[in-house]
Amino acid sequence: MSRGMLVVISGPSGVGKGTVLKEFIHDPELKLAYSVSMTTRSMRPGEVNGKSYFFVNRTQFEEARDRGELLEWAEFVGNYYGTPRSSVESLRDEGKNVILEIEVQGAKQIREKCPDALTIFIVPPSMEELERRIRGRRTEPEEIVQQRLTKAAKEMQHVCDYKYVVCNDDPSLAADIIRVIIKRHIEFNCEQENKAVKKEM
Repeated sequence: MSRGMLVVISGPSGVGKGTVLKEFIHDPELKLAYSVSMTTRSMRPGEVNGKSYFFVNRTQFEEARDRGELLEWAEFVGNYYGTPRSSVESLRDEGKNVILEIEVQGAKQIREKCPDALTIFIVPPSMEELERRIRGRRTEPEEIVQQRLTKAAKEMQHVCDYKYVVCNDDPSLAADIIRVIIKRHIEFNCEQENKAVKKEM
């Protein structure tokens, strides 16, 4: 059984990463597993601990980080976000292709540690549309909205760091494009493995 890929999905807050992911995360051909991140932010209505995120306090997060238990981590608008290393490695060993939905800062750490990771950046049709989506949540005060917009503008400068850039004008279309990208990489990896086996024979 071949080891699974690491698939990184990034994009500015409010671009609709979660909505796009839901369109293809359960496609059996892709053999995807969603990596649950750890965060210190408060739980939002409808979220479930251990499924949406692992919700911890700052001390717990910092202890996990200092013990080297996080594959990547970042701090955003006063909260920590990170990816537990053990769960990602075990899923990849099972042959699953692990999806990481992470910030630009965390994606940079992943590229340094796992240069073979498949990286995809989702962009909005425009910054005006992005602002409309963020405000449409109605879950955060104006101060946080402004922080998210400022950070989004900075994150958009890193699109060239990713292997692929996909515009989320229509979530279904964006999901179809990402589905094709992942399938092609699965096929390529299988071809490379077959060639390696033939050389050994």
